[in-house]
Amino acid sequence: MQSIKLPRKPPSSPHPILNLSFRIFFSAAALFAVVTMLLWAFMFTGHTDIDAQVLNPLYWHGHEMVYGYALAVAAGFLLTAVQTWTGVMMPHGYKLLGIFICWLLARLSWLGFGLGMTLIGDSISWLYIAAIFDVVFVASMAYVICRAVWQVKQYKQTGILAKLALLTFGNGLCYWGIINADMNTTKIGIYLGFYLIIGLVLTIGRRVVPFFIERGLSMGIGMEKSEPVKLRNSKGQDIASLVFFLAFFISDVFYPNKYLLTVTALGVAVINIVRLIGWYHQGIWQKPLLWSLCIAFLGMCLSFLLYALQPWLGYPHSIAMHGLAISGVGMMTLAMMTRVSLGHTGRSIHQPPKTVNVMYGLMVLVFINRVLLPLVDMSHYLMWIMMAQSAWIACFVLFCISYLPMLARPRPDGLFG
Repeated sequence: MQSIKLPRKPPSSPHPILNLSFRIFFSAAALFAVVTMLLWAFMFTGHTDIDAQVLNPLYWHGHEMVYGYALAVAAGFLLTAVQTWTGVMMPHGYKLLGIFICWLLARLSWLGFGLGMTLIGDSISWLYIAAIFDVVFVASMAYVICRAVWQVKQYKQTGILAKLALLTFGNGLCYWGIINADMNTTKIGIYLGFYLIIGLVLTIGRRVVPFFIERGLSMGIGMEKSEPVKLRNSKGQDIASLVFFLAFFISDVFYPNKYLLTVTALGVAVINIVRLIGWYHQGIWQKPLLWSLCIAFLGMCLSFLLYALQPWLGYPHSIAMHGLAISGVGMMTLAMMTRVSLGHTGRSIHQPPKTVNVMYGLMVLVFINRVLLPLVDMSHYLMWIMMAQSAWIACFVLFCISYLPMLARPRPDGLFG
């Protein structure tokens, strides 16, 4: 007697925002980008109670932008993309909510620490709580990705798992350094996390940027059918970019040598400029979801050039670092979120909200004010930073207004996702 296969129960969740990870994590990341930058503006001007002897306020800002904002976007993207890559259902509903709550409680704990709130006698107790939830958050994310990858034997995705493991290690260094009053260890942990995120952006970018350009131009400049666009990646460029970037990271964090830093940073810049030229198509300028990705990639290349020139021209190292952060973390994640949110909620990627042009323009303004203007006029440094902070906040407020309603609503086609 043959067994009867019962139909698989369709997925469901208590609210559309818990259907797929990109919905809740992109929404939270955008809101967090506004809140944390507002708090940083107060910290930067000395209007909070953070104890600078326990933690340099710069490191508070760096930690939360890397391990708070950037990792939330990475979680939203990866937990959605791995489902597409492997065909294995990712956490949704209450399971997804559990992963998200760990991220949220860690961020609230850092907020409590940053505001100087006391808990069981001292403010540093907040960091013990944050450490526990941060570890559980990344570990649970890595577990579900690992399970899906091994289930379908897509071993080529293990590089992403290695980066998540190293991000956990880097975050652990931050906590260890703060708790033991070792600022140098904290700094290494923050830079390790930052460069791992940039490495993740370069890895994912070389996959999705040409793919998005091909798909985005497949309907032509209007909505008429056009010649298919085919873009290629070079394996040699991939390897060379990885080798130069790894050497650059070691030089900048562990082995400061101006000759090595210049050669490696220049190598990363040149390889990725060549790659970007190979991806270029004039049709992108009529598609904001495409030119934003290319501008972000170009900004990263320019930032690596700034790293290469910094030892010889003497401007602050933080200018090059913020250039890479704004383009590689700010602009690239914004471009990805605005595109992915449309496609995965069943909306047309060819008809994004009209506000996206303003959002991208504001992020370019952040780069100009925080990176380029201080290079030519350091006497108004504080003013440029505050203008950059204002543009960043305005950008993500606009994202929240334009995208949070669609992220919180069911798909128009009725499908789960």
